[in-house]
Amino acid sequence: MLSCFPLLPFFLFSISMSSSLSLHTRRTFLRTAWERTLAAGMLASLPVSLLNAAELNAAEQKSTKKPLYSCSSINFMSLSLEKACERIAELGFDAIDIWGGLGCQHLKQVADELKPEGLKTILEKNCLKLCGFSLYGVGYAPYAKLLGQCGGGIAIHGSRRRGEGSVTEDMKKYMDEIKPLLDLCEENNSFLAIENHGGGDLLNKMDTLKAFVDLNKSKRLGIALAPYHVMNNHESVAEAIRVCGSQLLFFYFWTNEKDEKQMPGMGQTDVSDWFRALDDIGYPCYLNPFMHHEPLPDRMSELHRTTRRYLDKTYESVASAQRR
Repeated sequence: MLSCFPLLPFFLFSISMSSSLSLHTRRTFLRTAWERTLAAGMLASLPVSLLNAAELNAAEQKSTKKPLYSCSSINFMSLSLEKACERIAELGFDAIDIWGGLGCQHLKQVADELKPEGLKTILEKNCLKLCGFSLYGVGYAPYAKLLGQCGGGIAIHGSRRRGEGSVTEDMKKYMDEIKPLLDLCEENNSFLAIENHGGGDLLNKMDTLKAFVDLNKSKRLGIALAPYHVMNNHESVAEAIRVCGSQLLFFYFWTNEKDEKQMPGMGQTDVSDWFRALDDIGYPCYLNPFMHHEPLPDRMSELHRTTRRYLDKTYESVASAQRR
């Protein structure tokens, strides 16, 4: 069964290390996922003592709980961040991805008005965790300290345009270019997830994902995978998930269809293989249903409800097949 507890890279922020780990799987899969993550060097600072006997016993039992979900605040960009958090919590999400680019003012509200303590108060009031900040067009560096002060999280943005030379050569250059950002991640208890994008972006097609994974040696760096762009390249989302492996830090449930059909369950895309691939790699983080050009809040809420019902049903179907 899919691993659905938020190790989110991984227990170093956002989720109290003294609380229950929300284990949703049996012992065999838990150990497999745990070993995969340890092998990737992502959990070097997490004490093994957290996996105590009570938690392992809980993992033995078949759970009826669903995966853990985050919601991107840009889907409710017409609302204040406080109202967006209320809406997101009402929809049953576990965490929020706060946007600061593409016209969304939510991160600016945190920086200019709420400050870290104000954000923490709103999140606590709504029983939401902070997944991280999406920083398309604004960059991580200006918000690195703020993210750290808010408890740390994942900073998400794109790569850059393709340069000259082979994919491997260009990716090596890019890895060197972002080293200062990884130093900021280390200082601020955070992680940098680079999104695959379309057009002429460096991190784009399957060969670039493979080059990224092969060259990345930092436990603070990973991939935010957007199936929309994978599908636009006529490539397999399931294969892309497996290529990313333990370096997958953020996953958009986002299909390459038009308008509202971008949301899973609204169009024709079957995401069963996505769940199977996430299971194969032991994906431990939040699942993030997503679309661009979002409608007004009430309609957006309806879409999220429909998508959640579809994802939960698909997840349970895949999990049930694995239990047989």
